[in-house]
Amino acid sequence: MLEAFLVSTGIVALAEIGDKTQLLSLLLAARFRKPWPIIWGILVATLANHAMAGALGQWITTLVGPDVLRWVLGLSFIAMAFWIMVPDEIDADDAAPARYGVFGTTLVAFFLAEMGDKTQVATVALAAQYQALAAVVLGTTFGMMIANVPAVLLGDKAAKRLPLKLVHGVAAAVFAVLGVLALLNVGDAMG
Repeated sequence: MLEAFLVSTGIVALAEIGDKTQLLSLLLAARFRKPWPIIWGILVATLANHAMAGALGQWITTLVGPDVLRWVLGLSFIAMAFWIMVPDEIDADDAAPARYGVFGTTLVAFFLAEMGDKTQVATVALAAQYQALAAVVLGTTFGMMIANVPAVLLGDKAAKRLPLKLVHGVAAAVFAVLGVLALLNVGDAMG
């Protein structure tokens, strides 16, 4: 369980650097200048989104056998390694209308921004890999908070100083290693 939590936290924290949702954090912080409702909105939206993704990941394991699952997970992790290297952009239309207040706007915008995002797909794969729903969801949510809370509190000053290519490269390498380990069936010893 601890390994599932730590791997999930690390992967998502790295994958989120420069991601669309981190850009959304910066946009919301600049727009509303009220960090705590934004942070709470991110937390609630991420918990809901990643809980659904994690449940989907565990459900998938009931549909396919271990050999098929190993190949699906291995190839998924390797695909994630490549996907991490594709830079994200945010559309102005991604933010919900301000009529919902700071918390509500953040909640809706983050939940929708995470649909089909790299970290949601990673949560599905990690939950399938580790079969530890709570540890994975808490880990991916914690990783999301590690990446986005500083963006909300420090704004774009901190984001501009991070070596995004290096951070994305490390995250991609972690996904690639997990993929190769799964394909080599080393995952049974890990999970």
